[in-house]
Amino acid sequence: MTLPPNLVYAREPLPATGPSVFLAGPTPRSDSPAPSWRPDAIGELAAQWTGRKQLTVLTPESRGGFRAADYDDQVDWETEARRRADAILFWIPRDLVSLPGFTTNVEFGLDVTTGRAVLGCPPNCPNPERNRYLIYVARLHGVPVSQTLYDTVAAALTVVTAGPQ
Repeated sequence: MTLPPNLVYAREPLPATGPSVFLAGPTPRSDSPAPSWRPDAIGELAAQWTGRKQLTVLTPESRGGFRAADYDDQVDWETEARRRADAILFWIPRDLVSLPGFTTNVEFGLDVTTGRAVLGCPPNCPNPERNRYLIYVARLHGVPVSQTLYDTVAAALTVVTAGPQ
């Protein structure tokens, strides 16, 4: 029987070992609320994970919706969580109004050459044309590119199982 994922939210202690996926991508903002895509990604990860060890899912969203009091604490946690993750799942349902993903662009640029990134860009999002460059760069560096959350999760789990546990 596979254990449900261990969910680690922003600024919570990071586990020392075990398979892990960081959920990178635009986060809904309080001034322009949009539903988070991360619960669906967590559900897909739980459904698709068949490993013997418990999968840890690292999410930059805060447990209970509490925002960081200090911006640096949030950025430092995200940077360290991405560095430690076995796979970095980028899901970018680009919407320039509610989920612009500008920080995500920078993070993808930092992580594209790690061998741990996967990219998902749904073609039916409000602004898919704003993902073209990321898709181009991903393909240039051999990063798996998917159009559905299901396939993006599958690609991330392939990276997890291929790496050191």
